[in-house]
Amino acid sequence: MSKVIKIKKGLNISMLGTAEKIIKKADQAELYAVKPTDFKGIRPKLVVKVGDKVKAGSPLFFDKFQPSVQFTSPVSGEVVEINRGERRVILEVVVKADATIEYEEFKVSDPKDLTKEEIVAVMQQSGLWPAIRQRPYSTIANAEDNPKAIFISAFDSAPLAPDMDYIVKDCSECFQKGIDVLSKLTEGTIHLNLNSDYPPAETFTKAKGVQLNYFTGPHPAGNVGVQINKIDPINKGDIVWYTYPQEIITIGRLFLEGKYDATKIVALTGSEVKHPKYFKIIGGASIKNLVQDNVNEGEQRYISGNVLTGSKISDHGYVGFYDNQVTVIPEGKFFEFFGWANLGFTKHTASRALFSWMLPGKKFKLNTNIHGGKRAYVMTGEYDKVFPMDIFPVQLIKAILVEDIDKMEQLGIYEVDEEDFALCEYVCTSKIEVQSIIRSGLDLMRKEMS
Repeated sequence: MSKVIKIKKGLNISMLGTAEKIIKKADQAELYAVKPTDFKGIRPKLVVKVGDKVKAGSPLFFDKFQPSVQFTSPVSGEVVEINRGERRVILEVVVKADATIEYEEFKVSDPKDLTKEEIVAVMQQSGLWPAIRQRPYSTIANAEDNPKAIFISAFDSAPLAPDMDYIVKDCSECFQKGIDVLSKLTEGTIHLNLNSDYPPAETFTKAKGVQLNYFTGPHPAGNVGVQINKIDPINKGDIVWYTYPQEIITIGRLFLEGKYDATKIVALTGSEVKHPKYFKIIGGASIKNLVQDNVNEGEQRYISGNVLTGSKISDHGYVGFYDNQVTVIPEGKFFEFFGWANLGFTKHTASRALFSWMLPGKKFKLNTNIHGGKRAYVMTGEYDKVFPMDIFPVQLIKAILVEDIDKMEQLGIYEVDEEDFALCEYVCTSKIEVQSIIRSGLDLMRKEMS
């Protein structure tokens, strides 16, 4: 085994509701949605209207900035809703699925026999090009760029995260085919990053054409941004692409079968789920069938993704394009009498302010209560304890707030993404929405430097 990279700074948040390792094929949902809000930096242009019939792989909209990048339907059926937000921003394109899924046909090819341009064309037409994103900015990759490397994080260290080794254990052929596709997109190294704390799946360890890197340590060890920072940091002018195992499997399936099959496995997790387990679904599915009669009574928060970086949805909302997890936790709409005086054996703590630190193996039932409101930005040093990258987090945030482009560059804005600062937001004494600040900084840099 190659050298193990140890992440020393970070925080594991132990929560109730880990998914049992049982994969159940979910009943086919009635409705599916593709959400432009899942894709950072795009401006969607619709190519369908309500009432149109589509197949799996038919385009729904494209990006005005990259017109060749199509966003396609995961199922066949009828477009029944186009939901908009403020200023008529498109939030969701909803498709009512047919009982039997029909697929657009794409050419079955061995990627080794194709050029980069031919591979890109197939991926863009099928709607799978958005599976490949880039740093800096964490936006969809530009096919005209030549990335210095491609990074794949093969494990997730976020709270209640699905076990990726378990998910991919029977997908070796599709995964390898997806790696073959990626190898034609870069002349650089494809880094496949694994968790050294347990034996990885053979799907990963026997993959050809990749460099295996091993990591150990607390969250965010599984974040691709941390892995890039430790292996091949991004400097000004560098471009790195990244993706994840289930997206690679879908890409491999496209070239093996000639169709966009959006089947994926998601983990239904959280303290309010009666029977947390893994479900095989089609991407973009409504979670209605997953949570019906499977969630405790009361007001709950439904999250597509994990509790640190996921998106709030309703109990009939849709799984995000990049999400492999749905989490259900209690809403924190209540006050605690003398909560500040509570010894805190039932509350998670990132410090030793509460006595729960004496129970290292305890799992907690956490809710959405932030225990206070925004206040003056207090310098506590807490960010530095959970932020493992070679960057000064507070100084970078301040540079973004004052829109100092030069300082943002010097302090490492090109290397980061919102998820890299999720723990900073969690431990923040001042209750600052750090992730939204980071995104505003990335958007500003992209606007000014493009």
